[in-house]
Amino acid sequence: MQQVAKQTSSVVQEFSRFAHQYDTYNMIQAKVATALVSMLPRQSYKNIIDIGCGSGEVYKNLESQAIETERFVGLDTSSEMLTLHPNHARVTTIFSNFNEKDFLNDIPKMKYDLVLSSSSLQWSTDLSYTLGTLAMLSSHFYGAVFTSGTFKTLHQTANVKSPIYNIDTVQDAIKTYYRNVHFKVQHYRLEFESTRDMFKYIKQSGVSSGERKLSYKQTKKLMETYALNYLEFEVLFIEAKK
Repeated sequence: MQQVAKQTSSVVQEFSRFAHQYDTYNMIQAKVATALVSMLPRQSYKNIIDIGCGSGEVYKNLESQAIETERFVGLDTSSEMLTLHPNHARVTTIFSNFNEKDFLNDIPKMKYDLVLSSSSLQWSTDLSYTLGTLAMLSSHFYGAVFTSGTFKTLHQTANVKSPIYNIDTVQDAIKTYYRNVHFKVQHYRLEFESTRDMFKYIKQSGVSSGERKLSYKQTKKLMETYALNYLEFEVLFIEAKK
């Protein structure tokens, strides 16, 4: 079952543009999804919903880690990404945008054991609203959100502000809707043989979505002055219960 999202954001366009090669460039996102699923305390659930399911990293990890579910609902803002998601009788994919105020109407009405979200909620335009809506679906939430320490040195070198939320903002928003919360911050590094390869990754992985666009001259200067051979990633893992 698929439904049409009412609006396409720049973030959606970026992920859609590179959907066909996303799995080649999502090394960090894949690690994050594996770590997130490993946090789940049970081996069996009735209904699970994955917000920002993309090409199915969370679902693939549920299968590889032998975690069973009777029904799995995946929601994503890119129809191209959804075509890459594994198909199964138990799987329902929804083409919808969690930045829309009525996106809850697109989601199948049922009791969900838990809400999962890996590497997507950093692009919420109203994080408090998004989390409040998700809290209506289930009393259990497990998430992984990229935070503003991602690309920290690159942003400092380019003298631009991170387009995504900082850790404190995400934590405060979570605490608004859940009483029992546990956070863990994980840092990753991804090394490259050249700055050209690095910038190709930034462009084609989709993680540049929402970045302030640099001019050709600014980008060239950044490639010449960026001192590291790796990119930094900062991820906040969340376990939350009402």
